[in-house]
Amino acid sequence: MNQQTKYWNVDNIVDGLEDYPQIQEAAELLRRNELIAFPTETVYGLGGNGMEDETVEKIYTAKGRPSDNPLILHIADRMQLDELVSEVPPLGEALMEAFWPGPLTLVFPKKSGVAMRASAGLDTVAIRMPDHPLALALIQAARLPIAAPSANLSGRPSPTTAQHVLEDLDGRIAGVLDGGPTGIGVESTVVDITGDVPMILRPGGITAEQIAEITGEVAIDPGILSEEAAPKSPGMKYRHYAPQGQMWLVRGDTIEEMTKSIRNAARRAVEEGKKVGILATKETFREYDGEYTVITCGERRDLISVARRLYYVLRQFDQESVDVIFAETFPEGGVGTAIMNRLTKAAGGHYL
Repeated sequence: MNQQTKYWNVDNIVDGLEDYPQIQEAAELLRRNELIAFPTETVYGLGGNGMEDETVEKIYTAKGRPSDNPLILHIADRMQLDELVSEVPPLGEALMEAFWPGPLTLVFPKKSGVAMRASAGLDTVAIRMPDHPLALALIQAARLPIAAPSANLSGRPSPTTAQHVLEDLDGRIAGVLDGGPTGIGVESTVVDITGDVPMILRPGGITAEQIAEITGEVAIDPGILSEEAAPKSPGMKYRHYAPQGQMWLVRGDTIEEMTKSIRNAARRAVEEGKKVGILATKETFREYDGEYTVITCGERRDLISVARRLYYVLRQFDQESVDVIFAETFPEGGVGTAIMNRLTKAAGGHYL
C-alpha cells in the first residue's frame, strides 16, 4: 500500500468552511471512495464512505484493524440520521437533544442501506454528530455519512494532531485535513439505546453521570472488559492505544504509596539495563529523580487535562524509545473512567 497522501492546513474557525477548496477537494475524494483523515473534537478520524462496503474494507486495511470491530458513522444533520436508522427510541431523542453535536455515539437499529462492513454484520449501527466545524463542513460537502474510526494504525495511541496521523498513515490514505490539535483527547462515549436502559459500551467524553442526569438510569456493558463476544462498539475488543514500550499501571492506596512503588519499579528496571519512562502528573513529577524519561499528562485535580494529553504523551514515549513505562493511575468516575479504560487497554491489563 503506497499512495501519495495529500496534506491540507485548514483554518477551522472561519465560516463557510464547506466552500473552501481544500474541503471540496477532500469531499470529492470521499465521494470517489478514497480515505481522508480529519479532526473532530475528540481525536482525528479516518473517514470513508459509510454506505460502501468496498470503502469500509479500505479503512480496515489502512489501519490493520480487525473486521469484526464496528465503525462509527459521522453525520452532520438529522436528515442523515433518518436515512440510516429504522427507529429512534425516546432515549435517543433525549440524549441527542442533550449532547449532539458532541462526543456521544449512539447505537441504533439500522436500515438496510448501511454498509454491512461498517456495522461488522450486526443489525445495529453506531452514529454520532461531531462538534467540530471542520468535521461538520467535510460531511456536509461530501453529502455522505462518513465511517470513521481513529486515524491511527490499529493498536497504536489515537491521534490528536495531524502529525500523529502522518506518523502512522502517510502513504496509506489519500489525504489529511489539519485543523490543529483536538480538544477532548479521548474518543466519544458509545451508548446502546436499543434496550430499555441505556448501556455504555465505551466510556469517553460524556460521562455516565451526565447520561444518568438525562435518562435516570444507565448501565455499563461487561463486554468492555471481555475478549469473547462480538463487539458492538469500537474499543471493546483487542489491545488498543498502546505505546511501543511495555506499559505497567501502578496503583496505591495513597499518592505517596503509588509514587514510591513507581520509583522502586523504575529503579529495578534501570538496573536491568532498560530505558524507563514514567507517566506522571504536574503534582507528582518531582517525585521521580533518576535516569528516567518523565512526562506529565496533566493535573490530577483536573482530569480533563489528563484526558486531553493522554495519547500525546503515549506517543512521546515512543519518540523517546523507552523500553518500559510505569504509569500513574487515576480515580474512576467522571472522565476518570474513560482515562482508566484507555490506560488499561494500552497496558494490556498489566498492573503492578
